[in-house]
Amino acid sequence: MDSFCPLGPSIVHKCYVKDPQNLTLTSKVNGVIKQNGNTKDMIYKIDEIIEHLTQAITLKPGDIILTGTPAGVGMHRSPPEYLKPGDVVESEIQCIGTLLNKVVEG
Repeated sequence: MDSFCPLGPSIVHKCYVKDPQNLTLTSKVNGVIKQNGNTKDMIYKIDEIIEHLTQAITLKPGDIILTGTPAGVGMHRSPPEYLKPGDVVESEIQCIGTLLNKVVEG
């Protein structure tokens, strides 16, 4: 969907991340934590995902594999919570950084 796949704040080589299976992930909306997880809780480990994918497709340098999101997605909250224009979303990955986006009218 248009505007629904922000990436960043940077893409780093694996040599800069000591253990990709132990990184804290947090998402905040207007400064309030909405998601707080760790890559150690992934259903499938990164090497398993790569192994599975390469059985069907060729991965090339620069390809990005999206692995999902921690629990706490707004539509699954009770009551559901949806982003609105003006909201500020901060997504942080330990050792990589924080991506900050302001929601705008679509």
